[in-house]
Amino acid sequence: MKKHNFGRAILFSSLVFLMIACMPSTTDTAFSAFDWQGHRGARGLMPENTTAGFLLALDFKEIKTLELDLAVSADRQLVLSHEPWFSSEICAHPDGRPVLESEQDSLLLFQHTYAQIKAFDCGSRPHPRFPSQKSAPAFKPLLQEVVAQAEQYARQQGRAMPYYNIEIKSKPEWDGLYTPAVEEFARLLLDFIQGAGIHSRACVQSFDVRALQAVRQLDPKLSLALLVENEEGLERNLQILGFVPNIYSPDHHLLSAELVQAAHEQRMQVIPWTVNDTLLMRQLIKMGVDGIITDYPDRLIPYNTVQAIRAAGPQ
Repeated sequence: MKKHNFGRAILFSSLVFLMIACMPSTTDTAFSAFDWQGHRGARGLMPENTTAGFLLALDFKEIKTLELDLAVSADRQLVLSHEPWFSSEICAHPDGRPVLESEQDSLLLFQHTYAQIKAFDCGSRPHPRFPSQKSAPAFKPLLQEVVAQAEQYARQQGRAMPYYNIEIKSKPEWDGLYTPAVEEFARLLLDFIQGAGIHSRACVQSFDVRALQAVRQLDPKLSLALLVENEEGLERNLQILGFVPNIYSPDHHLLSAELVQAAHEQRMQVIPWTVNDTLLMRQLIKMGVDGIITDYPDRLIPYNTVQAIRAAGPQ
């Protein structure tokens, strides 16, 4: 080989090495660190989507991410709530009367100011599906309040700062009645994320592909997760979305090792919901999932055990 050709070969090899080194990999720490997420805070232990529940989740050092749901008030405040109404399952009127199922359609958060929303108690009633949940008076907090207190609590506890997996709760039939249009919803959330300084630790998730498309249009760099509960399959769901998100987040019943591998081949992480059984957690970790969303942070598997399960590989 001539001297100048040898020099070119060295330069080419160096460039290839740098390109490979800069590409994300499933072995990279940021990509492979297991993402335990506290579903609606710690729903199995404390009232859902409440400040107390999120702070409790942070007491478990393995919890990396707080998973939460958003609604919007009449005065355009970002309110934590799984439904854009007061649920008859957990909420009570300001005078203490339980919300009835027949009342839900007239108790839409988007039709109430935040001052009115805050007067309802959504924590004192025992949860019929979570008997170990501690009942306590609780109102639907603002996103800004939860993030501010979570950040402060993490610093006080000397633990890693939390990540936030924030769901835009929207549907086409809800536009203008239950929620603002998705473009406005996305803008309200992105303005908050930027202002709160959590962009690098935030992910926006949704079942509504319109919401993810709106967020991506406004901020292509923000992490996005596609929530899935249908049986259309990976390829079809990505086709409907129109792009490859950072995270594919299906109902855990839809998972298989083949699906996980296919998602990884497209550079997506796979984080299923909502897994509360420890044996099932182990099975999903063996499949290669990158995280798990759970109601019970006291049931999660420690990182060293997760690493051991991963190292053992599929069985």
